[in-house]
Amino acid sequence: MSVKLTYFDIRGLGEPIRYLLKYSGINFEDDRISFDDWPKLKPSMPFGQMPLITEGARSCHQSVVIGRYIAKRAKLTGSNDWEDLEIDAVVDTVNDLRQKIGAYYFESNPEHKERLKATLLNETIPFYMQRLENIAQENSGYLAVRKLTWADFFFAAIIDLMSYFSGMDLLKDRPYLQTIKNKVDNLPAIKKWIDVRPKTDF
Repeated sequence: MSVKLTYFDIRGLGEPIRYLLKYSGINFEDDRISFDDWPKLKPSMPFGQMPLITEGARSCHQSVVIGRYIAKRAKLTGSNDWEDLEIDAVVDTVNDLRQKIGAYYFESNPEHKERLKATLLNETIPFYMQRLENIAQENSGYLAVRKLTWADFFFAAIIDLMSYFSGMDLLKDRPYLQTIKNKVDNLPAIKKWIDVRPKTDF
């Protein structure tokens, strides 16, 4: 069955899905939409959102849900319901931080943006990143259940976006999280993808 991933011509929220598709060996069409074309396409999208995955005549939106779906096929989930709970909790926590950083990046009011920046850099990012670093240390260099799961893929694929939006290297002085990113990025299928993927800022 043909698989198509539709998303902007950036890494962004599409990149964790691309990582998982590449790792799982699923051939897919990487359908990239320009920002200029998006207003025309948006009304045809479920809830006006991307990414969108299409398999044959079926399609589904929501990036985390798509990631979990592919992870099951790639056997990157837990061995029981509780392990899946732990993995999902980490993914949602990383996504929470991504949303907070995104709110700062896209804020158009300069004064409000400065206030958001102070809170983000001095409170929010240290709070989240140190706890994620602790989790990685406790799980022997993984983000959940002491083994490679789709939480590690999600983090490795989205951390560059969060660093770009925040204007700081979020992995600096966080060796366990840096190790996770290196571990995922150097998997043969992922390394090959990184070498050939379109070059974008984020």
